Amino acid sequence: MNVYAPLVPVFVVALLAPLVSGLMPVRSRVPQVVVLLLGGIVIGPSMLHLASPDDVALLSDLGMGFLFLLAGYELEPNLLRERIGRRAAGAWLTSLVVGAALVIMLVGRDSPHAVAAGGIALTTTALGVVLPILRDGGQLGSRLGRTVLVVGAVGELGPIVAMALLLGTRESGVAAVLLVLFAVVAIGLSALPGRLGRLGDLGGGRLVAAAEHGTGQSTLRLTVLLLVALLALASGLGFDAVLGAFIGGMVLRRWAPGDVEALEKKLDAVAWGVFVPVFFVSSGMNLDIASIVAAPLLPLTFSALMVVVRGGPVLLWFRRELPPVERVQTALYAATALPLLVALTEIAVSQGAMSSRVGAALVGAGVLSVVVLPMVASRLGPRAPAPVDPTAEDRATG
Repeated sequence: MNVYAPLVPVFVVALLAPLVSGLMPVRSRVPQVVVLLLGGIVIGPSMLHLASPDDVALLSDLGMGFLFLLAGYELEPNLLRERIGRRAAGAWLTSLVVGAALVIMLVGRDSPHAVAAGGIALTTTALGVVLPILRDGGQLGSRLGRTVLVVGAVGELGPIVAMALLLGTRESGVAAVLLVLFAVVAIGLSALPGRLGRLGDLGGGRLVAAAEHGTGQSTLRLTVLLLVALLALASGLGFDAVLGAFIGGMVLRRWAPGDVEALEKKLDAVAWGVFVPVFFVSSGMNLDIASIVAAPLLPLTFSALMVVVRGGPVLLWFRRELPPVERVQTALYAATALPLLVALTEIAVSQGAMSSRVGAALVGAGVLSVVVLPMVASRLGPRAPAPVDPTAEDRATG
């Protein structure tokens, strides 16, 4: 079997996505991540069957890792401890309570796992999808962009932690202990720069700096090692790999070695040039389109619930922090969900806490949210400025 042939349509979609998106009028432009998802549906098992998720499984997993590594890197940890972070946490906890209450009304209290899975599913935010949309629009450094970044980060971390504690393969008590252990490891890695800085005088730092460009690429290889190690650790402890990638980005922000600006450009090139597009195309190929078509009203219902459960509390908690238009935009971006939603539904279905029909409908609702909500949110605001160098803007605002 030719293992390379299925990669061709995947990278054709990856190449065409930004071109197709770029040809659209600015005010009605569909984000390239949406084009990647739709392209995955077209070339996947649901339509042309030119490729399948199994053909690109490793590349897709690394793409997911890079996506959340960059998302974690963009987040300033101090923001989580400030007023904006506390309000974002309050909004997410409110969403979780409201979501669980709605699920109890629908399915009753007889299945705690079903209540947990349904409640968490309605509270996720696709920060990995929203982030590139804000970056492409030059809004990441604005008040709106920083608010969406923090709200989205909590909307990723909260469900990840809840999944680990409530839906993992281990008992909640054991999962909590392992989660603390993982946090200790992450904090230890964050503290390494001060320790290793003293060793730099022995020549190690100079060796890394000397080999960071050209054929050595030492700092990029060190970053990839950090990513893969934390992915392996998170998976080994029974957590979703997204947790390892996101924490890895937050750690990397603390001790990015060598020429930081050059490293950021290299990460963008490697992540968005190769791996991240494959993740989104694979996500599109993985969708159960037949189940969605068979019950089209169910995804629409779940989409409305996501907006109410996730967006409603954001409107409430940020009523004094943002003007009305930006508050509505933040709520719509917060209700955008897909990558984490896919992982959550897979876990819930495999454990019998959710039927495959409901799981497919939730993913379908996530697709609708990705296609519709960011587009509506972007049209509510002023005309987006011309795209700028994202790494330069991020550093200026960080």
